[in-house]
Amino acid sequence: MVVEYHRRGAVAVVTMNRPEYRNAQNSAMTYALDEAFYRAAEDDEVTVIVLAGAGPHFSAGHDIGTPGRDAERSFPRRAGLWWDHVGKAGAESRFARESEVYLGMCRRWREIPKPMIASVQGACIAGGLMVAWVCDLIVASQDAFFADPVVRMGIPGVEYFAHPWVMPPRVAKEFLFTGERMTASRAHELGWVNRVVSRETLEDETLALAERIATMPRLGLALTKKAVNQAEDLQGMHAGMDSVFGLHHLAHAHNAETADDPLAGQSARSMKAAADGS
Repeated sequence: MVVEYHRRGAVAVVTMNRPEYRNAQNSAMTYALDEAFYRAAEDDEVTVIVLAGAGPHFSAGHDIGTPGRDAERSFPRRAGLWWDHVGKAGAESRFARESEVYLGMCRRWREIPKPMIASVQGACIAGGLMVAWVCDLIVASQDAFFADPVVRMGIPGVEYFAHPWVMPPRVAKEFLFTGERMTASRAHELGWVNRVVSRETLEDETLALAERIATMPRLGLALTKKAVNQAEDLQGMHAGMDSVFGLHHLAHAHNAETADDPLAGQSARSMKAAADGS
């Protein structure tokens, strides 16, 4: 199973389970996450949701090259009303697919009316950032690191473009311009990681926080979450993401016209080599 689900009292633990590929997110995983989140949202016994990644890494991002890559497969669409991307050409296919499985899914998960906590270890890169950032809180291990290196593809950040709301604008620019890894301690200094703990205690610390939150009234938690999300949107987050999503697809289209493919010839291997300086 690419996503595992289990309950620990009032806490639902949803775990991305492709550790052999650093939990790269193919569409099968995305829709399995969606099912798990629906299950947790509908369960009256669940008050808090924890999102974790199996193995050494939380998530290396979108699947752009594993044997399980399934970008050309159809799935029952749930995030919006865009038509199926399969069988469509060029920008029509990419825009329809990414409106569903990337921006659409993440936006809907952000609105789940139960607190969500990301438990992050190792790599949290690009698409990994997206699923961590839709969570309300982030607990990271000391070895965790964060990066969005897609500017190397000529693309202005991942589809769920929360960067200027997660961190100060100048830091967001440096983060994107360089593609460098940000440590958990630096992310904590900037206020977008809540707690940094040892790798050995990450699971226990995350569950302890979730269980403490779970003692609060369910409706009070839901309304508080909605209040903070509304404040972010009043600061332009929703409209800002729409505008950057258009720029994102302009970059894809430019790459498709001038380079080898919509990713400018980059692969998971080449992106990792660049990050490692090799």
